[in-house]
Amino acid sequence: MTETAIADHADEHHPSSFASKYIWSQDHKVIAIQYSLTAIFVGLVALVLSALMRLQLGFPDHFSFISPESYLQFVTMHGMIMVVYLLTALLLGGFGNYLIPLMIGARDMVFPLLNMLSFWTYLLSVLVLLASFFVPGGPTGAGWTLYPPQAILPGTPGHDWGILLMLISLGIFIVAFTMGGLNYVCTILQARTKGMTLMRMPLTIWGIFVATIMGLLAFPALLVSAIMMFMDKVVGTSFFMPAILSMGEVLDHTGGSPILFQHLFWFFGHPEVYIVALPAFGIVSDILATHARKNIFGYRMMVWAIVVIGLLSFVVWAHHMYVSGMNPYFGFFFATTTLIIAVPTALKVYNWILTLWRGNIQLTLPMLFAIGFIFTFIHGGLSGLFLGNVVIDLPLSDTYFVVGHFHMVMGLSPILVLYAAIYHWFPKVTGRMLHTGLGKVHFWATLIGAYSVFLPMHYLGMLGLPRRYFGMAGTEYIPESAHLLNANITVAAILVAVVQLVFIANVIVSLRRGEKAPANPWGATTLEWQTPDNPPTHGNWGPALPVVHRWAYDFSVPGAKDDFIPQNVPNSAVEVTDAKAFAEAGQ
Repeated sequence: MTETAIADHADEHHPSSFASKYIWSQDHKVIAIQYSLTAIFVGLVALVLSALMRLQLGFPDHFSFISPESYLQFVTMHGMIMVVYLLTALLLGGFGNYLIPLMIGARDMVFPLLNMLSFWTYLLSVLVLLASFFVPGGPTGAGWTLYPPQAILPGTPGHDWGILLMLISLGIFIVAFTMGGLNYVCTILQARTKGMTLMRMPLTIWGIFVATIMGLLAFPALLVSAIMMFMDKVVGTSFFMPAILSMGEVLDHTGGSPILFQHLFWFFGHPEVYIVALPAFGIVSDILATHARKNIFGYRMMVWAIVVIGLLSFVVWAHHMYVSGMNPYFGFFFATTTLIIAVPTALKVYNWILTLWRGNIQLTLPMLFAIGFIFTFIHGGLSGLFLGNVVIDLPLSDTYFVVGHFHMVMGLSPILVLYAAIYHWFPKVTGRMLHTGLGKVHFWATLIGAYSVFLPMHYLGMLGLPRRYFGMAGTEYIPESAHLLNANITVAAILVAVVQLVFIANVIVSLRRGEKAPANPWGATTLEWQTPDNPPTHGNWGPALPVVHRWAYDFSVPGAKDDFIPQNVPNSAVEVTDAKAFAEAGQ
């Protein structure tokens, strides 16, 4: 098909009314914004829940509206929303949708209608999840891991309507992810523009690509476990329910295995960590290279590290299950694979640091958040090495050490990358710049505040402070200093939550009165910054698709007159001051 025919085909889907442009849009950019706004909204719900949890933990018995049942419900909904409905949806549904066609030089996703349906299915899953707050008994309080038999037995908050709506919502979400994921994979493989080989793709696309494939393989395990638990609850099957006595009554279940659910859940659960992490790895790589004015160090090594991490993530799941009583030989296997997966992850950290080494570092807002991510990810990863060891994990597993580790590596780190990405691509999406002063207040308050929250949790875990407990007053083995530290953590957490209002205000004000952004404010080389219009219009590229002549990281090329060379600039158009140096650089 000729480029003119492709452009004409794109025009067939051009929105002609308000509804077709903003509601039933098939434009990947509008769908990305729909995903992002929905994910951010539900993420704010989870943020409020975390603040309520911290109020109880820091100042127990001061808030009568926080009962033990509601506390467990807050824990469950906060965890599930943050991991699945915010991070996965925003990184893949939001940034994945927006960046994939632009970064590979395509006009849109290969299946625009399916892309639209994936968002509306995701929105339905969010509505079903939030509906559980308004049903009899409220949302499930089984913990975000939803372990049976507890999750569906009387005595657990939300054991009727709450758990059923959670399982239904997860099933709908997985359908939405599958529609979007297949679209992403097909688009990356089939719709790359001329010259855009796999090894010329930005690392952001590599991270999204591998994470999407992982999700397509891992989410079915969660789907079947949700269906099986739903049947255990509604139909009376015994997939996960053993012979059991509940409330003095012998139930009809027999022969089920609760451990089977744990295997299925964590076969999804640990790849899910990297389904979130890999897009973040790619995004931070591109931001570091752009704002350090230096090519990414070890591009091919970074690509293969992403692929190897994706493969190895499927053979480490049971390190979450050391306390389940597994055979020591299995414990040895999963501890070994956990240490092995740390190798490609550490290689990425080394490459980020070497990218910064002797670079012309610009301390822009995206760069500040990207550097903050490196710190938090290293700290969270180091504590993960302890928990990967069976002997150390057994006494620490149900303590605040795990909470501190998990939030550093899976909570704070990807959130910092999300902020870096928003500050970086906001000019492309809106044509406006975010306010730098407000952004710096947001960054420093968030980073210092979050460290004040999560770093002390490691100490509390070493003291033996158990997680998931509603109250610990009067517990003799917990010293008074731990209670004081818990109160300080709560104050810091509330301040961090309030500071996010600064970011929201910055976005709202900048949309109306922000400084107009130039077409390429950061001097980036990747294709999304080379569109003829800013923000990009429907079809992205006008009458002709771009042609790629080089990789995505031509910064400070020897002999080149400019500081950077975009991917779509041919060698013949590059002005050089030293032709010999330019030729020796392999350009």
